Formats: sequence, structure tokens, C-alpha cells
Amino acid sequence: MENNIQDKVIVITGASSGLGEATAQHLSTLGAIVVLGARRVERIEALAHELNTAGGRALAVQTDVTDAAQVQALVDAAIAKYGRVDVMLNNAGLMPHSPLERLKIDDWDRMIDVNVKGVMYGIAAVLPHMIERRSGHIISVSSVAGHKVRPGSVVYSATKHAVRVISEGLRQEVKAYGLRTTIISPGAVDTELPNSITEADVAEGVRKFYEIAISPTSFARAVAYAIGQPDDVDINEILFRPTQQEY
Repeated sequence: MENNIQDKVIVITGASSGLGEATAQHLSTLGAIVVLGARRVERIEALAHELNTAGGRALAVQTDVTDAAQVQALVDAAIAKYGRVDVMLNNAGLMPHSPLERLKIDDWDRMIDVNVKGVMYGIAAVLPHMIERRSGHIISVSSVAGHKVRPGSVVYSATKHAVRVISEGLRQEVKAYGLRTTIISPGAVDTELPNSITEADVAEGVRKFYEIAISPTSFARAVAYAIGQPDDVDINEILFRPTQQEY
């Protein structure tokens, strides 16, 4: 049965662990060609080797999403090797929570650079190519925190609200070219994201909260659902949480 994923070229940022890694593995089993971008090149090279050895098709390209030129190089490498990019998954993200009064300005800057600028750079890298082909799908990762703000997560929530705004604006702008856009907003998923928290007491609270976290394969299935729809169906937003998650 046609799954609308087979043979698609899918670029994934933040592919070295967590959501990105699980999604690359899942999409590869469905026949996709995956192009893996992340700073930790040894991890994505190992993942690409694993997928290729299993009969899949994968390419690893070291990428820091805070550098527009590196994100462009990632997309260009995919096009050079496979001829096109069908899907761009802007997945890289950081979550160093802290109360505003602690003035963790370096953490704020890192979140804005990765969570917002990284998404913008991904869009910029792939949009001209997709417009020219009049075909493509841009998926960006927000969060439950992009829908609700809580004490200690103000800047993170702001960045994830920004992802939703950017993606919704993009959706409206690219209709004339036949492009699809999706926002995926996970709740607590078992990834390395809490490890980016620099405040020990905040990190401990998040670790306790994440005891209900669900597998990153839940995210991978959501991505596959959005990509796998017929071309005339545009899944614009998916919000999901652990069943036990209150907010």
C-alpha cells in the first residue's frame, strides 16, 4: 500500500538523539531517505551507518542550526546527493528553564538562537527549492509550552509560541505553491531535552515531572502521520501529551 513516505527525501535537524533520532529510524523503516543534521557528528554518522546497514538510505551532515550557512549546506547536501528535498523537519531545540528573576541571559539567547532562528534558517534554506518545485512539506516542532506558559518556562514558551506563529504565517503564504506545513507540539517525551537545564533545582523538578514521559516513537508516529497523508491533505497542527499529563 502506498504510504506517501516511500522514497521521500526528509531532512531532520537535531537528529543525534531523542525526537530526531527516533523519527529518522521510524521514517527509514517506512522507506524514506533521511538526511541527518546535528552538531554531534559522531552520533549522526553512527545513526546513518545503522540505517544504511539495515537497508535504508541515510546521509549525515554536521550542522549547527544557529548558523544559517550550515543549515543551507545541510539542505544543499541533500539536494546534491538525492536531487531534491521533500520534507524539512525543523526539530532541533533546547529547554533550559529558569525563573526570569535569575537573569539567565545566556540561556535565553541560546533558546532564541536554536528554537527560533534555527527554525527560520531551516525555512530559508529549503523554501526557494520547494517553491521552484511547487512541492514540499515543512514541519516545525513547537511544544505544549507553545500553547500554555507556566512559571519558570517563560522564555522557552515564548520561543515555542514563536514557532507556531511562524509556521501558521508560512502556511498562509505558501498555499499558492502547493506546499504543506505542520506544527507538532509534544508534551513530556523521554528525550535529552531536560539535560539542557542549567539550574539544579529547576532540573530536579523537571526530572520528577518527566517520570510520566512517553517514548519518542510517539513523536515519530505523529510525523509519519502528517507526511503520509495524500498530497491534497494538509495536517497543520498536532498537539499530544502523555495521558497522565495535566497541562
